[in-house]
Amino acid sequence: MKASDLFVRCLEAEGVERIYGVPGEENADVMISLLDSSIEFILCRHEQAAAFAADAYGRLTGKSGVCLGTLGPGATNLVTGVADANMDRAPVVCIIGQASTRRLHKESHQNMDSIAMYRPISKWAHTIWDAEAIPELVRKAFKVAEAEKPGATVIEFPEDIAEEEVEGKPMTANKTRRPAADHKAVRQAVDLIAAAKSPIILAGNGAVRKRAATQLRRLAQKTGIGVVNTFMGKGAVPREDEHCLFTMGLQGRDYINVAMDEADLIIAVGYDLVEYAPEFFNRNADKKIIHIDFWPAEIDHFYNVELDIVSDVADALWQINEELNIRFEDEGKLPLFNISDRQKLREAILDDFAMEKDDKSFPMKPQKILWDARDALAPGDILLSDVGAHKMWISRYYQCDEANTCLISNGFCSMGFALPGAMGAKFAHPDRNVLAINGDAGFLMNVQDIETLARYKLGVTIMVWCDGEYGLIKWKQQNSFDGRHSQLAFNNPDFNHLAKAFGIWGKSIESADELKPAIEESFQQEGPALIAVPVDYSENMKMTQRLGNLNFSI
Repeated sequence: MKASDLFVRCLEAEGVERIYGVPGEENADVMISLLDSSIEFILCRHEQAAAFAADAYGRLTGKSGVCLGTLGPGATNLVTGVADANMDRAPVVCIIGQASTRRLHKESHQNMDSIAMYRPISKWAHTIWDAEAIPELVRKAFKVAEAEKPGATVIEFPEDIAEEEVEGKPMTANKTRRPAADHKAVRQAVDLIAAAKSPIILAGNGAVRKRAATQLRRLAQKTGIGVVNTFMGKGAVPREDEHCLFTMGLQGRDYINVAMDEADLIIAVGYDLVEYAPEFFNRNADKKIIHIDFWPAEIDHFYNVELDIVSDVADALWQINEELNIRFEDEGKLPLFNISDRQKLREAILDDFAMEKDDKSFPMKPQKILWDARDALAPGDILLSDVGAHKMWISRYYQCDEANTCLISNGFCSMGFALPGAMGAKFAHPDRNVLAINGDAGFLMNVQDIETLARYKLGVTIMVWCDGEYGLIKWKQQNSFDGRHSQLAFNNPDFNHLAKAFGIWGKSIESADELKPAIEESFQQEGPALIAVPVDYSENMKMTQRLGNLNFSI
């Protein structure tokens, strides 16, 4: 068969259902081979959007999202989304075209060393030089992408190799069992937990993958230890659970920092340092830390771990739970700690969350927007946050009932993620409502793919917080330079006309009472919907000042 046919059969063997991308002439053979395949090609309007869609799909399913672009500018346009997937631990396989191998050794049209460009931002990147190696290369790309910690892999397919005749068949995609925790380390972890006076659990990105959240909840209940999550660990413990102490991540002082400051032991579960620097919660570098993750802990002065448990996270937690049972259950000593001691903290945070729930001011306060959004979304519905000032508000105020129901780009932290990410989320879970919250800056970075959402009639709601500035940059500059900031203002389109131009339902909010009904109405549309909400970002500095003067003790 033709090499491109074999390549597509290998993708089918990996369970690929769809590919997001923008093809070029160097991908022509692959595209024609896809016509006779069960794989659906989702034609996007920008390669970056295709990569972000694959990113969100991979995070939600645990299976590799697949994106495709051509050589040269197609490959460079994919870079931001691929880097985002890699740093945010989303399994993604990126396929790029390449010129004929007969001209790669010399200066020629659109010829560049794409693999060299991708190596620093992926787990593995390779060119198909030999058509007979296609089954091995495809199998490796998917295996490496999905192995913990997951990330991005890249396959470059030169056009002349794709045309060759070849014999071969796909390799079988067998699952790989992840290593179990060392039994000595498990016993040492229980020793440290039992000896602690004020332990706390920090749930990171890895806590919402591979069934880890189930065992984490058991650990919290069995020990009576409260759980703080990072931006990307939301839902590891449900917001209604008394063990949930909500989200850490604002660099300013917050209620949860009080608990972190007085903790003598931090049990970090699936925590990546890219999520939130440890110097913000271990300022004196004096806390004992148990690090439970798929990889050994990163070296950092403020994250010098007492115990490093390198293993499948769910297995490590299961073993710790079993060891706790063996030692303490028969003696009636479980839970080891009284979670009611954390209720003053929980109540203070919950009261804080609800302070603006009935606020009628307009433009709307961020707290009120998120209260209404949470109220309109069911427990399993999915919210995606773009990057900007709104991300900080979402991270603090939007809490979850289930793991993987709030996707935030927080490792690579790329603007432009949420709108195309919503595409991948809706394909992953067509039965759930999907809400993508964007700033008016990040929204316009991938606005073109509203057309893709409309063409496929994907019922996602795109909410835009409108302030006409790069709000997060302004906020950080004001904090650093006594309220001063550089020129960050810009103009916005008429969002009602913009929605009409794309042929979708749209609404610009004109009073606080309109928002929740508009969200609910948007979910009833057959295709995408656009909601523009003027936001009062004077609340940014007010929150900075309020938390800076926070006087709270446990």
